[in-house]
Formats: sequence, structure tokens, C-alpha cells
Amino acid sequence: MTDRLASAFGRAAAEARAALIAFVCGGDPTPELTPAVLDALVAGGADIVELGIPFSDPMADGPVIQAGNLRALSAGTTLARLLSEAGAFRARHPHVPLVLMGYLNPVLAMGAGAFAARAAEAGVDGVIVVDMPPEESDELLPQLAAAGLHLVRLAAPTTDAARLPRILEGASGFLYHVAVAGVTGGKSAPEAEIASAVARLRRATSLPVAVGFGVKTPEQAAMVAAHADGVVVGSAIVEAIGEAHAKGANDLPGEVAALVRRLAAAVRSARAGACGLRPPEGQAA
Repeated sequence: MTDRLASAFGRAAAEARAALIAFVCGGDPTPELTPAVLDALVAGGADIVELGIPFSDPMADGPVIQAGNLRALSAGTTLARLLSEAGAFRARHPHVPLVLMGYLNPVLAMGAGAFAARAAEAGVDGVIVVDMPPEESDELLPQLAAAGLHLVRLAAPTTDAARLPRILEGASGFLYHVAVAGVTGGKSAPEAEIASAVARLRRATSLPVAVGFGVKTPEQAAMVAAHADGVVVGSAIVEAIGEAHAKGANDLPGEVAALVRRLAAAVRSARAGACGLRPPEGQAA
């Protein structure tokens, strides 16, 4: 079976650039608009789509993504419906990687085995569970592995050399570096800190290193792309969705695509290959 995540990072590295990973809350602003929003991410140039599982207490997220979660839940979004939308996305976009990102409670409410099986059936490529440390992954990790799904782990600025090997156990797909301590949509990390963190993580793993949290503008995306294998942008896109929904925009997906297009152009123009981008293991740049 084709590893869509490895292929996406490989294509980006071959083009001497980072991959753009675009996040939206599933069901935001409504489940009916989700397909068009996801299509807009692809049309705008996202290499990888990250689809948030709405949750009532997203503790790692700032006000913008919290609001997106609440809009989605208020509109009746459920995990089961989101998995159905994931399957429809896969039918429309057979080669675009799709990663689910969320919290452990909704997953366990469905059942670890049922969730993994249904996600795999829908064509999901990987899963990020924000509040699941390695010590609490014994129930879900084997189910994901059996279903052929990547478990993307998160490393924080506070993840030291003693902790990092534990974080990397069972990790696959890519390593998500949380650039700043705190919640999504907050302050941005200085370039020197990002460069140092990416270099340190690359010494510990052959996985592509993607950087997120605090990346809100095309300029910030380009700065991160100069060092990382992937750039994750979420709050800026979710904020644009919220604003377009509030003003009753007739072309909400079009506004999303335009924003992602600007972010993609910035990432592509950063010429990250000249700054040490390393292709995923087993792939040539």
C-alpha cells in the first residue's frame, strides 16, 4: 500500500521545499460545508490535510480553535460523521494525505479498535492524539498499527534528551514539533529556536520533522519552511473560516483557498532545500 505521507514529504523534499500541512476543525462551520472546505485546502496547495476531531474541551488549543470546535459541535458534528466525510475526501483526493487530530476522549468513546478500523476504511493516513502521552497509548497504539495507521507524536520545547526516545517509540509518519509552550494560535517562536529544535530532533529520528503552533502568517510559514520538513498552519485558517461564517460570506471555501494559496506560495518560495531539508528515509531528494 502506498504511504501517502512519505510520498508527500518526498515530493516536497525533491522540490527543495517543506510540505504545507493545513489544519481545520472538522464540521466547522457546519458538517455540510466540510467537504468544500477540505477541497479548498487542496485547491490552495496544501500537501497534507489535518482534520480536527471536534471536542468540547480542547485544552491544547487557544480561543480561535476552541471557537471552531464549538461551532462544529453546535452544528451537530460527530466523530462518526467526520469519518464518513474522511471517506468521501479520500474518494475525491486519492493521493492527498489525511491526518486526524484530536483528543483521546472521543476516540475511546467510539472504542479504540472501532475507531482504528473505521479510520483505516475511510482512507485516513495517520492520527495525532494531543493528550495521549506514550505511557497511556497501550490501548490505541496497537489498534492503529494493526490498521496500518501512523501515530504522529508531538515533541515540545520542554522535551529533553531523556524524554525524546520515549516520545519516538511507536511514532511514525512524521514528528510534530510544537514550537512554543502553550496553546495554539499564541506567540511565535524565534527562528533561532526553531532551527535549533529541528536540528536536535533530526539527530534523534529519521522521521520528517514538521513544526506548528504559532505559525500564522505567510512570512512565519516561510521562516519555518527554511528549516523544517513540514509547516503546520491551523489557527489562521480556522480564524478565516470563523470570520467568513460570521459575515455570511457567499464563498467561504474560496476565501479559505485564497489564504492557503498565500501560505503555500510562501512555503514554496522559502527554498528550504538550500537550508538543509532532509528527505524522508529511503527517498532521494
